[in-house]
Formats: sequence, C-alpha cells, structure tokens
Amino acid sequence: MKVFERLTDLQGLVGQSLGTSDWVEIDQERIDRFAEATGDHQWIHVDPARARKGPFGTTVAHGFLTLSLLPLFFESAFAIRDVAMGINYGLNRVRFPAPVPVGSRLRAHFTLLACEPLEPAGAQLTVQVTVEREGSDKPVCVAESVTRRHP
Repeated sequence: MKVFERLTDLQGLVGQSLGTSDWVEIDQERIDRFAEATGDHQWIHVDPARARKGPFGTTVAHGFLTLSLLPLFFESAFAIRDVAMGINYGLNRVRFPAPVPVGSRLRAHFTLLACEPLEPAGAQLTVQVTVEREGSDKPVCVAESVTRRHP
C-alpha cells in the first residue's frame, strides 16, 4: 500500500500510479450474495449446472459486482494520511472488457487522472481504475472513478 502524507501531495502526481490493491477472490457465495442484494439472478451468475453448458463454461460474476468492489480495492491500494472522509462522486466511464469466472482473483491498479482543489481544503480526484484478473492479459473492468476527499 502506498501512503501519501497530504492530499495536496497528489497535485503533482497526475498521470502517475497511486498504487495497486490486494487480490480479492470471487467465489460463488459472493456472486450469490450480490445477486440476492440486487435481484439479478440471471443463470450465468447463479446456476452452476446451467452455466457449465453456457458460453463461459462456469458461472461468472456480475459486472456490477466487480464495479462494487472499487471501495475495497481503493482501501488496500493507497491511503492519504490527512484525509478524514472520502465521498463517491460518481463515474465518468465504465467498461467490462472480459468476464470474471467464479474462482477468479482480482486486483486493481489506480492511476491519477486529475486532482482538482475543493474549498475549503478538499480535492476531487479522478482516478482510472483497471481491474485485472490473475492469469489474464485483458482487464475485466476499466473505470474512471471520481471521489471527493476531505481532511
């Protein structure tokens, strides 16, 4: 985990890596819990027997499940010591270029795209998040995350 002392330190890091998260395993229980929480019970996610005969040969995680892991990935990738609160402000662009088969391990890489000051002392960070699946050359999610951080 990378640690930055002050939020203002990030202003000079536009275009650079902020860090890489820990690995997270995507098991069937996590997929099922996400399906239950969202009401998305499509068979490719929750029916292992049927999914074995489907296009991926197994169940796959919901794209939005992968996206919902961004806060977990952020937490293990980098910290800013003088930030007391972070707010999810939104997303500029999200794509899911590859599936996440059950049993996959994922991690995220963070690149700072913009750091805009907020009054009186905060900053709005636009960060490119690239989520990779262990053993795959193609990312499973690429997103621009916009957060507001406050001391």
